[in-house]
Amino acid sequence: MQTRIGIVDDHQLFLKSLTLLLETFGEYLVVVEALNGTDLQEKMKSLDELPELMLIDVEMPQMDGVETATWLNETYPAIRLIALSMNDTEGLVIEMLKAGCCAYLLKDAHPTEFERALIEVRKNGYYNADARNILFRRMLKHADDSPSLHVNSKERTFLKLACSDLTYKQIAEEMQVSQRTVDGYRESLFHKFNVQSRVGLCMEALKKGIVKL
Repeated sequence: MQTRIGIVDDHQLFLKSLTLLLETFGEYLVVVEALNGTDLQEKMKSLDELPELMLIDVEMPQMDGVETATWLNETYPAIRLIALSMNDTEGLVIEMLKAGCCAYLLKDAHPTEFERALIEVRKNGYYNADARNILFRRMLKHADDSPSLHVNSKERTFLKLACSDLTYKQIAEEMQVSQRTVDGYRESLFHKFNVQSRVGLCMEALKKGIVKL
């Protein structure tokens, strides 16, 4: 049984190329192609079966990725959303996660990584490029019993603020601590969650339910 998938991207050449790439994987059936969120809203009305996954370009005219993801998350919550972009700015990534996306992929990613991301989203409900180690992902399932993943109250506060659009300097001001203290929280949590970026940290915090957006 093929997984139904939709694509929203305002660059038609990329959209068609991505459709062809998905066909080579053999496990996906593209059921809808749209040039932006507004176009998608119209086309979704005539579908016999809804897509199970939706690939969403972040920067589009008329109705951008954040607006499109927010609408899809509210209207069709069963569809798993994956953001696609050439822009990996932390603030933009976090906005897409807050809008309901469970993965954020760069358009220049290797097809092998792209395929792996789709597989993990189908199986696990999310994909985090910072957490590719299989052993670590198994540890996540038993994190409550793992002392290495204990998160104290200060770290929880930092995590919640890190999943916003505040800078680290602003987080320090909000927590009324020094920049060095915030750096210490960040490095400690990077180690505990085995990630290398703020985005990876936010995705793990969301996945574990430590932070709710």
